[in-house]
Amino acid sequence: MDDRVLLITGASRGLGAATARLAAASGFKVALVARQAESVAALAAELGEDRAIALGADVGDWPSISGAVTQAVERFGRLDAAFANAGIGVGTSFFGDDDPDPRAWEEMVRTNVLGAAYTARAALPALRESAGHLLITGSVAGRYIRNASLYSVTKWAVTGMAGAIREEAVGTGVRVTLINPGITDTDILDDNQRKKPKLDADDIARAVLYALSQPPSVDVNEIMVRPTGQVL
Repeated sequence: MDDRVLLITGASRGLGAATARLAAASGFKVALVARQAESVAALAAELGEDRAIALGADVGDWPSISGAVTQAVERFGRLDAAFANAGIGVGTSFFGDDDPDPRAWEEMVRTNVLGAAYTARAALPALRESAGHLLITGSVAGRYIRNASLYSVTKWAVTGMAGAIREEAVGTGVRVTLINPGITDTDILDDNQRKKPKLDADDIARAVLYALSQPPSVDVNEIMVRPTGQVL
């Protein structure tokens, strides 16, 4: 990958950590972003201090995530790709049945929607300089209606966001890819989901690297990956 630089949010575990490892093995330098830099310090050390940097930032806070992007560019001199991956899930019942205080929804919406938008806004000026690549973690839940799921609503918003950014990016050389995982074995799953067919985080990491490995003339708009046997 010729020492390209990839920034990943939500890099401390799950899809983010798996993508960081595969990207580093493929030749990328990686900027690892988590709420606390300590959460990604061990991963950065594993990947090598010359090839990885651990950054602390809340993607839902503009000064925080924009500052992390600035630090990554200052450290590596450029930014070639950004993976807006950070996300959380909270149970929802719009009728209030077996549901937590609805104010718990605020962090999910801020992280999943505003966090992805802030990450894109922070990274795109540098990506325009490099004719780079923006990737966003969506979900199968952002393509099919899910009962009582505000999480699904946030991922529908991300689906629209990726399309809106792609349209604005025409003529800049920047490519935009929406990664839509099906049920994946991460800590975001509930007990019922854990009983169903699941993907590994590495399965999604390979999808990310597939999009990143395409020549500049190819813009992979969307990748949907579901475990064999998953029922909608």
